[in-house]
Amino acid sequence: MSKVVKVGKIFIGQGHPISIQSMTNTKTSDVNATVHQIRELAAIGCEIVRVAVPDIESARAIRKIKEMLDIDVPIVADIHYDHKLAIEAIKNGADKVRINPGNIGQDWKVKELVEVAKQYSVPIRVGANSGSLRKEFEEKYDRTTALAESALYEVKLLERFEFHDIVISAKSSDVLETIRANEYIASKVDYPLHIGLTEAGVGETAIVKSSIAIGYLLLKGIGNTIRVSISGDPSREVIVAKKILSSIGLRKFGQVIACPTCGRCEIDVEKIAKTIEPIVESTELIVAVMGCVVNGIGEGRHADVGVAGTKDSAVIFESGKIVKTVSHESVVEELLNIIRKKAKSR
Repeated sequence: MSKVVKVGKIFIGQGHPISIQSMTNTKTSDVNATVHQIRELAAIGCEIVRVAVPDIESARAIRKIKEMLDIDVPIVADIHYDHKLAIEAIKNGADKVRINPGNIGQDWKVKELVEVAKQYSVPIRVGANSGSLRKEFEEKYDRTTALAESALYEVKLLERFEFHDIVISAKSSDVLETIRANEYIASKVDYPLHIGLTEAGVGETAIVKSSIAIGYLLLKGIGNTIRVSISGDPSREVIVAKKILSSIGLRKFGQVIACPTCGRCEIDVEKIAKTIEPIVESTELIVAVMGCVVNGIGEGRHADVGVAGTKDSAVIFESGKIVKTVSHESVVEELLNIIRKKAKSR
């Protein structure tokens, strides 16, 4: 059981859906670009957006960003080293701040920040990653325990100032370190955990590593909000996060299932699946694309809608029952018509 923390309109913790986070890669002081990217992320399912705050201009830009946004998405200010930036971000409307108290400096600075966070009812996310371990813990423990204890040290510092509106994260670029550190933390405290890898990499490497770590932890009941770290376009992080949550049954997002293709394939499975996937992901439907009828309808019978190729045509089925035979050329059009109608009816 974890405590519940409110970030803007989103509740993080026991009894609430696992929330999806990402981070803009624009200069936060470039208000127009940042607003545009936040809108794009929110449109595809990002529920909490973090922005970098490296300077006072960026902290003050948060107010303008929130004024320009026509959507109510919580904004998290990412702060390092300067507690004054965190205070300024809170005063300008940040819904949460992410800090590493260990690099803020003297304890009085953390206390100053805590007082403002209390005043504005803004939660603080604290934590550690494999590149910012406290030296005394590195010398005392193995890397995994040092990572977890570094995060817990930050928690205890906030608790000393009677602050308990806390989310914790402990991230490594190593899958096993991340898993074991979060298991360790979850065994010690009941604050909500933000989970994911840090510096996971690019493309398939980042997706595979993040999926293993995040999926494993969530299946063990550890983690309340997630970010999939992928270098480049942050929208990919959101898409992969949705797929992880769908795959393990913790959230319901639309998904395309497709056969791996073989010599019996009668339609271009990959092309069809890729074409319809962006539409399907905006629904809650499961859509099957099967290359032939040998196993197609049987394997896809649990899908809401599906298609299976035949030599001269294709059959479209709903919940395992054939409803239509169409030409190869019209498969995408016919599928999309049915998908849109079903999504609208729901």
